[in-house]
Amino acid sequence: MAALEAAKAGATPMMEQYIEIKSANPDSLLFYRMGDFYELFFDDAEKASRALGIVLTKRGKHQGDDIPMCGVPVHAADDYLQKLIGLGFRVAVCEQVEDPAEARKRGSKSVVKRDVVRLVTPGTITEDKLLAPSESSFLMALGRVKGNADQCLAMAWIEISTGIFRVAETTADRLAADIFRIDPREVVLPDTMFYDDELKPAFDLIGRIANPQPAALFDSASAPGRIARFYGVATPDSFGAFSRAELAAISGAIAYVEKTQKAERPPLAHPEREQSGSTLFIDPATRTNLELLRTLSGSREGSLFRAVDRTVTGGGARLLADRMMSPLTDPEAIARRLDSVSWFQRETRTADALRQCLKGVADMPRALSRLALNRGGPRDLGALRAGFDAARAAAELFEAAELPKELDAALAAIKALPAVFADHLYNALADELPLLKRDGGFLREGYDAELDEMRALRDQSRRVIAAMERDLIEETGIRSLKIRHNNVLGYYIEVTANHQAIMNGSDEAKSRFIHRQTMASAMRFTTTELAGIETKIANAADRALAIELKAFEALSLEAVEHVETIRAGADALAVLDVSSALAVVAINEAWSRPQVDAGLAFDIEGGRHPVVEQALRREAGAPFVANDCDLSPGEGSRTGAIWLLTGPNMGGKSTFLRQNALIAILAQMGSFVPAKRAHIGVVDRLFSRVGASDDLARGRSTFMVEMVETAAILNQATERSLVILDEIGRGTATFDGLSIAWAAVEYLHEKNRCRAVFATHFHELTALAGKLERLHNVTMRVKEWEGDVVFLHEVGKGAADRSYGVQVARLAGLPDAVVQRAKAVLHQLEEGETSGKANRLVDDLPLFSAAVRREEPKPVANDALAKSLSTLVPDEMTPREALEALYRLKELAANR
Repeated sequence: MAALEAAKAGATPMMEQYIEIKSANPDSLLFYRMGDFYELFFDDAEKASRALGIVLTKRGKHQGDDIPMCGVPVHAADDYLQKLIGLGFRVAVCEQVEDPAEARKRGSKSVVKRDVVRLVTPGTITEDKLLAPSESSFLMALGRVKGNADQCLAMAWIEISTGIFRVAETTADRLAADIFRIDPREVVLPDTMFYDDELKPAFDLIGRIANPQPAALFDSASAPGRIARFYGVATPDSFGAFSRAELAAISGAIAYVEKTQKAERPPLAHPEREQSGSTLFIDPATRTNLELLRTLSGSREGSLFRAVDRTVTGGGARLLADRMMSPLTDPEAIARRLDSVSWFQRETRTADALRQCLKGVADMPRALSRLALNRGGPRDLGALRAGFDAARAAAELFEAAELPKELDAALAAIKALPAVFADHLYNALADELPLLKRDGGFLREGYDAELDEMRALRDQSRRVIAAMERDLIEETGIRSLKIRHNNVLGYYIEVTANHQAIMNGSDEAKSRFIHRQTMASAMRFTTTELAGIETKIANAADRALAIELKAFEALSLEAVEHVETIRAGADALAVLDVSSALAVVAINEAWSRPQVDAGLAFDIEGGRHPVVEQALRREAGAPFVANDCDLSPGEGSRTGAIWLLTGPNMGGKSTFLRQNALIAILAQMGSFVPAKRAHIGVVDRLFSRVGASDDLARGRSTFMVEMVETAAILNQATERSLVILDEIGRGTATFDGLSIAWAAVEYLHEKNRCRAVFATHFHELTALAGKLERLHNVTMRVKEWEGDVVFLHEVGKGAADRSYGVQVARLAGLPDAVVQRAKAVLHQLEEGETSGKANRLVDDLPLFSAAVRREEPKPVANDALAKSLSTLVPDEMTPREALEALYRLKELAANR
C-alpha cells in the first residue's frame, strides 16, 4: 500500500482517484467502474486474472512501468464475484456517484466522482446468483469482556439475506464447536482477540474465514448507542437483557454491516438471545466425522442432510439444516416438533396438497432483503406475490383442522400476512416479470392510466396519429387531410391549397390551426393538441419507464414496511415445509417416532444408518442389516451402559457406531428416526471419534490428533453425554495403545459415567467386562465358509475371538504370496504367544523373498488332473458323459 501512495505522485487524474480509493480499501479487490466494465489495476489485476482465468492486459504506463489491468463486464459481474468470494477474496465495488455532465462542468479533463458503494464479503452477500438456495450464509461477530481472572465471550450471527439475528454466550473451550455449529461464511472479531494465545486453537481451526477488525467496533461501552442508532430506537433495552460480551458481539456485527453496506441498511430482525444449553453440544471433530451437512470431501452428496432433505423450498432447506446442526435438549420442545411430523404422517392428503402449494414459493426473506438494500428487481416483488398466493392456499388447507401447537402457531403467522399489500402486488404486477427494473414492462395493464397512455404512444404511435387524423377529417369534412411527419417540422397537418379557406375561415379555426408551411399545392398546419401528442410520443418511452420505476420504489417501500410480518409468514411456511418433508421421509423410509424424555435411556431397536441404507438400496438393491443398541441404565443403576464392540474390519463397526450417533441427532432435532423403536434420554453432549486423520500443517501426526480428540472427550463428557469411540490407541506401539485404550475405558466408566460405545481390536479389553459392572461385550458376527470370511453385519453379545485381518487383506486384493506369508507369520505369533517362543520368530521363519520363491506354482505337465482336463471335449459330450467326467475330476482333485 505504501507503493500505491508513492505512485500518486505524477499520476493521471483518473489513476490518482483509483489509488486514493484503493488506499482506503487495502484488504479488498477494487472493482473500479469505467463505462460498462469493472476494471482492476496493479496487484489487484494480477490476483484477479489468476483467480478468474481472464486476460491480464495493461493500460499505459505509470512511473515508467506498464500498469497491469484486467476487467469484467458489469452485466456479468455477479458470476465473477461468486468465484472470487468462493476463493476467499473480498471485493470493494466502486461506482460513479455523479452524472458525467456534472463532471464536464468542472473542466474537460475532470474525472467523474467515484466511491465505494459496497464491500462484498463472504458473509454479506445478498445476490441470488451468489447464494445457494438451501444454504444459509451467516456472518458471525465475536465479542469479549475481560474480567479479573477470566474472560466472558459471546457470539452474534446474522444472515443479511434473510434478516436472522441471534446472539449467545460461549466459552473458550467450546468456541470452536459453537462456530462449527453455526457454520458461518465469515467471522469478524477484534484484532486483539485474534492474537490471543488462549483462543488461537479455535481460530486455527476455522482458517481463512476469520477476519480481524479494529477493536473499537466491538466496544461494549458504546454498543448500546450503536445498536439504538441502527434500529432507530431510544434504547435497545426492549430487545432483551444482554451481557456486556453479548452487546460487544452485537455491536461488532452491526458495525461490520454498516461498513460493508455503506448507506444501505438491511432489514435485520431484533437480536434474539439463545439460551445456554438449549442445543446439543457437538464438537468440531464429531461434526466432521458424522458428515452432517457435508462429507469429508466437502460434498453434500452422501451427507446426512442429503439423505433427509425432502423440502421443496429454499427456506425449508435452510431451516432443516439449522435444526440438524443445532438439535434441542428440551424434551417438550422436541415433542412439539415431533407432533407436527406425526400430524402430517397421518394427514397424507393434506401434506401432499401443501407441498404442491409450496413448490411455487420463491425465497421471500431474501427477496425482501434485496428490496430493502435497493438491489432488488421486479422478480423479487414477484417472489413476495407468489409467497402470498401460496400462503393463502396453505391456510385454506388447514381450515377447521385440529392442529398441534407448532402448526397452529405457523398458521397464525400465515394468516397475519398483509392481505392489502398482497392484493396491491397482484393488481400492480404483470404475469411475466423482467429480471431488471430498468427494462420496464413489469406493471400490469390498467394499473396506471398515464402509464397505459405512454405505452400506447410508445408502442402504437401510428395508430394514435391515425385516430387523430380520422377525427380531424370528420370534424372538418376534408377527406384529403393527412397528418404527416418529417425531421424538420415533426408532425403536421397537410391539406390541399383549395381547402385553405376551411382552415383559415373563422377566427376559431385560425386560433386552432397554426400555419407552419405553404407549398405549391398544399398547406401545412399544426395544432396545440398535435404538438402535445408529438412531445408525448417523443418522451413516451422515458416517461413510461419513469412511471414504472416510481411505482417499483413505492411497492418496495411498502414491502419494507411489512418486513416483520412477511418474515414471520415466510418462517411459518418453512416450518410447514420441514414438518411435511420429515413426514415424507418417515413414510417412505419406514422411520418411527422416537420417545425422547429427561431420563438416561438409550434403547434403539432395529436401528439403521440412514445414509448407508439409502445408498445400498440405490446402488445394489440390497437391504440394510438393522441392529439394536441398548445403553440404558440397568436395574439399580443411575448411569448408562458402555458397550465394548469387537469384530473384524469390514464387519460394520464404524457404520454401527455412526448410526447410533445420527439417530440421537435426528431424534433431538425433531425428526422420526431409522429404527423400529427408539427411546432416548436427552443427550447434552455428543462426541464421536471415528476414523483417522492427521494435521501436518500444525505438526500433528494421526496418533497425536487422535489423542487430542480423545482428551477433549474425556475432559468434557458428562453422565448425560453419548460417546462414540473407535480404535483408540491403534496409532502407536501395541502395548502403549492397549494401555491407553484400557485406561480410557476405565475413565469413561468411573469418571465420565456416560453412555458409550467403544470399538476396539484390542481383545484383551474384553476382560474388563468382569470388572466394570456397566461394561458389556458385544461383537460384529461373522461366519467362515471354506476358508473365506462372511460378514453378517449383525451385532451380538460376546467378544470376537480374532480380527480376521488377513482375510480382509485377501479380499482387498493383496498378492496371494503376501497373504500366505501373513498367515504363516500370524500362526507363529499366535503359537509363540502361548509357548513363550515369539522372540524366535525371525530365526524360525525364512526371509520373505525365500517364501515367495518357495510358493511359486509348480509345473503341472505330469499332473493327472491336468491330463484328464486336457482330454475333455465339452462340445462333443452328452449331458450324462459331462456329469460322469465331473465326478472323475472331483475324485482326482481329492486324491491330488
